[in-house]
Amino acid sequence: MNKENKEIISTVLLVFLPIILFFASFLMGRYPISPVDVVKTILSPILPQLYVSSTVSTIVWQIRLPRILAALLVGASLSMAGTAFQGIFKNPLVSSDLLGVSNGAGFGAALAILFSGSSVIIQIFAFIFGIISVSITYLISKAYKAGGILILVLSGVAISAFFNSLISAIKFIADPEDKLPEIVYWLMGSLASVTMDEIIMIIIPLFIGFLVLYLLRWQMNILAMGDEEAQSLGLNPSRIRLIIIAACTLLTSAAVSISGIIGWIGMIIPHMARMIVGPDNKILLPASLSLGASFLLLIDNISRVVISIEIPIGILTAIIGVPIFLYLLRRGYSEWS
Repeated sequence: MNKENKEIISTVLLVFLPIILFFASFLMGRYPISPVDVVKTILSPILPQLYVSSTVSTIVWQIRLPRILAALLVGASLSMAGTAFQGIFKNPLVSSDLLGVSNGAGFGAALAILFSGSSVIIQIFAFIFGIISVSITYLISKAYKAGGILILVLSGVAISAFFNSLISAIKFIADPEDKLPEIVYWLMGSLASVTMDEIIMIIIPLFIGFLVLYLLRWQMNILAMGDEEAQSLGLNPSRIRLIIIAACTLLTSAAVSISGIIGWIGMIIPHMARMIVGPDNKILLPASLSLGASFLLLIDNISRVVISIEIPIGILTAIIGVPIFLYLLRRGYSEWS
């Protein structure tokens, strides 16, 4: 098979894979729904003469659709942020939570749960503290004049550990009969209780993050060649890197605010996409978006059908993601060496 045919097959796969999984996901669950009923339910607002039972309509519109959309958006956000970070930091071990955003968001959610906040308050606190943690990381790195990227990464590690310790402190003082289980379950990651209102709240930050990364995808290619090369071409590496970090923070904070902490998506999907379409960010970012959305939706489907008790997504992404990552890292390491 020649290179041109491979590119066509890859493009078709990346375009249609999330679409196929989107419709297939409506059929999966403890309450069986036929494909015909799914199509009727989706078309019923346009064609009112189509009869759909109230039970099927409720399951499709209020339970499965919000969950499916959330899985697609969260997977796409984490994978795109991970791809951008791996590109600008030139490191295959980088993921979307590199600068402490996930643990910051986790602390915000745990704090809101501790004080009996509603689901909206929990989402807002998670989003805000995710941004705060990255802001602290960046300000610390700027305090070191000659630090550069290394200090930024190390600052992210330190701030992530700091917020993780704060999460542990909240779990220590939380009511073990009420608040503690809720905090632990949120931190493990789940889309079981996502609503359309929560999804609507994150649409704007996700749109901004996606748009910024898409518009700067060719600058990422230049940054990958080094700061000196970027400066010689008239770019300001520090400013572009800051804009990319801000966009990735918006994506990750918004995603984590509705899903909890879901690991490995932002690390393994960029490797997988890079092996399929190559390192050019103009193609790699859209490919990561498609694969990330499809991967998390597939994992979410597994979590709710494999056994009678729903498995938190964070557990499955780690169990499945670790061996996939080790395999991809072995296959693709030469591209980073």
